[in-house]
Amino acid sequence: MSPELKTRFDEAVRGHKIVLFMKGNALFPQCGFSARALQILQQHGDVHTVDVLADPEVRQGIKEYSNWPTIPQVFINGKFVGGSDILMELEERGELADMVAGKGA
Repeated sequence: MSPELKTRFDEAVRGHKIVLFMKGNALFPQCGFSARALQILQQHGDVHTVDVLADPEVRQGIKEYSNWPTIPQVFINGKFVGGSDILMELEERGELADMVAGKGA
């Protein structure tokens, strides 16, 4: 991964409370998992989305950045959380709201 791409990821992740790297965008998710993750996250505040389909370098680079093989990928308060399944589990257990508020791990 280029230093420039890493800087882009760092700035996105640190510059927004909730960041979702997804297939498509908030207006037109292009994958069911991305749509589900977006729907869950939007209940907890503004979500900064990054469309990985718009740039192959971003699509591959985010996997390296997070060391996670699939999209979507969620970052909350600058920390990698996981994908849509983990997000759903956190929501079901009532832990996601605390995480967004900075009270969770």
